[in-house]
Amino acid sequence: MEFLKKIFGTRPSIDLKRLVDNGAVIVDVRSKAEYQSGHIAGSINIPVDVIAGQLSRIPKGKPIITCCASGMRSASAKSILMSNGFEEVYNGGGWFGLQNKIN
Repeated sequence: MEFLKKIFGTRPSIDLKRLVDNGAVIVDVRSKAEYQSGHIAGSINIPVDVIAGQLSRIPKGKPIITCCASGMRSASAKSILMSNGFEEVYNGGGWFGLQNKIN
């Protein structure tokens, strides 16, 4: 098993609920219409296609959890945030699954 961990680089899973309980900010990167059809209470909606121009809406110094419908756009958003100086950013995947993990 240790051999497989070395090959595939598995890391311990992140406790997203603990992060949220300790003040992490959830950034939902779906479109406005998608967000309005359902979202995590307290999350910030900044679509991935405009996130680079709206970085000032995201607090620095706090953990950030990105989410979308499936995890693809949130992975892109994570990369954008990391390349713009946000240090602790996690891809929370799909918003519905993330909601189930943190509640």
